[in-house]
Amino acid sequence: MSQNEISTTTQSTANHRSNPCCFCWCCCCGCWKGNDDRIRRASYDTKLETIQNCEASGKPTTEEVHAWGHSFDKLMKTPAGRNVFREFLRTEYSEENMLFWLACEDLKNEVIKKVIEEKVRMIYEDYISILSPKEVSLDSRVREVINKKISDPSPHTFDDAQLQIYTLMHRDSYPRFLNSSIYKSLNQSTSITSSES
Repeated sequence: MSQNEISTTTQSTANHRSNPCCFCWCCCCGCWKGNDDRIRRASYDTKLETIQNCEASGKPTTEEVHAWGHSFDKLMKTPAGRNVFREFLRTEYSEENMLFWLACEDLKNEVIKKVIEEKVRMIYEDYISILSPKEVSLDSRVREVINKKISDPSPHTFDDAQLQIYTLMHRDSYPRFLNSSIYKSLNQSTSITSSES
């Protein structure tokens, strides 16, 4: 391939990505985006970034760390627990599961219809679309439910998907987390700190 052919192919691919159909709601689709949407998207990305970065949390207590070893629910209920678990998921290249779960939790707290619609669209693009590099693993039944609910977005559009990802993290990742060096060293360091005080 000559340099000109590569350049033309690259340009046509870029043009193709910016203007296909709108059924998938993915970021490759330009037909639903106007300038206002792009501005809103940029401000939402900034807001999502604060969610996606590690949550603010204090140092976990020895009791909390021990409780995480016995209960996935207790781990997920504390920001410190979610941060540690998320750090572990990153090592397994499955951090998108936690990011999706957090985005769904954020969506549930929203009451403004226009913001709900935008957040639903962003979550779909980022975690549900098959074109997304951060796509979470969902079965066809849950995808069908989402496709039905998406026409009338609500804070609970992704409830079934969120539950499926929560269950996946609990059954699949959590047992490995308990045996990981991340959890073991945290457990050991909080035990040492507590015995010194």
